[in-house]
Amino acid sequence: MPQPPSTSQEPGRADNPRLAWGLTGSGHWLRETLDFILTLDDVDLFLTRAAAEILGNYGYKQDALRERLRIYQDHTASSVPVGFLYDGHYHTLVVGPATSNTVAKCVAGISDTLVTNLYAQAGKCRIPAIVFACDTQPTVITEAPGRTVTLYPRAIDLDNTARLATYALTTVVDDLDALQTAVRQRLSCLSTSCS
Repeated sequence: MPQPPSTSQEPGRADNPRLAWGLTGSGHWLRETLDFILTLDDVDLFLTRAAAEILGNYGYKQDALRERLRIYQDHTASSVPVGFLYDGHYHTLVVGPATSNTVAKCVAGISDTLVTNLYAQAGKCRIPAIVFACDTQPTVITEAPGRTVTLYPRAIDLDNTARLATYALTTVVDDLDALQTAVRQRLSCLSTSCS
């Protein structure tokens, strides 16, 4: 069983809550998202099995990322690391880039991966979530391993993204600038004690 995240004040205590960041199996804006994550303090990465695969496909080594971040993977049927939410170890959940599969599961209330379970439990713990959805426009130009591709999200993908944006304590963003703005606003809000 993983150990609870330590904080700068006292290991194992939630006196200094962190940012939980869930990665899914999307390569859309993955490099730019990871670059942004690495500029932030007190972030833990939670990887689905698909995210662990996709990181390798894009040339990222988990050992190198572990030098800068705590990483939790989807190795347990019950998503044991989700329990850290219950103890106040995280003030915010960010999911992104989020595949259409992850978004659809979040909309339907399905929590069968580490990241969808994090989203469900964050909602139950009233922890705000920021979701960086991939399928937000009728046409998406994105990076695939070794090439650029044009994708055409289905109507259901676009509808699910729009539905998720109506959920309580959930902010859906559709590009990297909006992601950075939402995360910075949340961190700024926390530093000034607003809720």
